[in-house]
Amino acid sequence: QVHLVESGGDLVQAGGSLRLSCAASGIIFRINTMGWYRQAPGKQRELVASLTSGGSTNYADSVKGRFTIARDNAKNMVYMQMNSLKPDDTAVYYCKIDYHPTSYGRSLDAWGQGTLVTVSS
Repeated sequence: QVHLVESGGDLVQAGGSLRLSCAASGIIFRINTMGWYRQAPGKQRELVASLTSGGSTNYADSVKGRFTIARDNAKNMVYMQMNSLKPDDTAVYYCKIDYHPTSYGRSLDAWGQGTLVTVSS
């Protein structure tokens, strides 16, 4: 079983910055893709950014140029630096990983519990 813990969510003024962190622990042989999703009140959960083990990134158009995703494979951690925050960025942010628990078999998904980011205008 894998456990993800996010941190770094906070209340910040528009134009400010935050850094989210997510630590994965448990039975993990290899992590493929690590990513951040968010869900604003009344809206569906959406992909914010993802980063593959090969270094390929994918960002939502709304955050390109403002958010940067990074990972530390040795620590099984993923980060997201969020700059120039806007009120529309207000949401619960979730960490997700696609991982292999063993050296064989299919990969699995794991989600964190979420961390709240509130951006005031």
